[in-house]
Amino acid sequence: MVENIDVEEKIEYLESFMLAERFERMCQVVSQRTRYMTICLENTFHPQNASAVVRTAEAFGLQDIYTVETLTRFDPNTKIVRGTDKWIDLYRYRAYEGGSTSAVIGDLKRAGYRIVATTPHEGDLTPETFDVTRGKFAVFFGTEHAGISDDVVRQADEFLKIPMFGFVESLNVSVCAAIVMQRLLEKLRASDVDWRLSQSEQMKILFRWMCGSIQDSQKILERRFGK
Repeated sequence: MVENIDVEEKIEYLESFMLAERFERMCQVVSQRTRYMTICLENTFHPQNASAVVRTAEAFGLQDIYTVETLTRFDPNTKIVRGTDKWIDLYRYRAYEGGSTSAVIGDLKRAGYRIVATTPHEGDLTPETFDVTRGKFAVFFGTEHAGISDDVVRQADEFLKIPMFGFVESLNVSVCAAIVMQRLLEKLRASDVDWRLSQSEQMKILFRWMCGSIQDSQKILERRFGK
């Protein structure tokens, strides 16, 4: 029976089991979440990079992260990520489950996303010239060793680079991701685009966060609404 109860009714009931400040903070954070922009990480080898990207994405309000794990497992360091992964949605495309770069690109395109590949090539768009208003977009970051794969290059709709003026030709993937997220999300939030989650999406995420924060939340709900 619990599954059939309106999520807003469950939220209203569970609210009494939380500190008011905690609940208000969750409401504030979920109201700033977005799926208009998302990111995809291809075969991130180093746990510290995986951890840094998760923390940065959560801090900037991205709700979804996609990973391609055909060469290595996406394995954030728990000491670095410090629980921030519980606030986001991670979609993993693993080789042993049939996942691939082409599979995630296909799913994202069917969901209406533009595929944006990060490259250091001349002539590509920069965060300053990229048009965030043309529709949802997914930014792909490649492996630390070889960059984005040929699959991404072939299927990308647009290419994005970070201008650099020193001898270095590329940045650490976590640094690159942080710069891109900060600049594009700042532009997005300053635009007229409706980048926020729908009310329904916000309620579902808020409910999940509350359940994860309240001890024995399932038992509490069952006592109120039945099994």
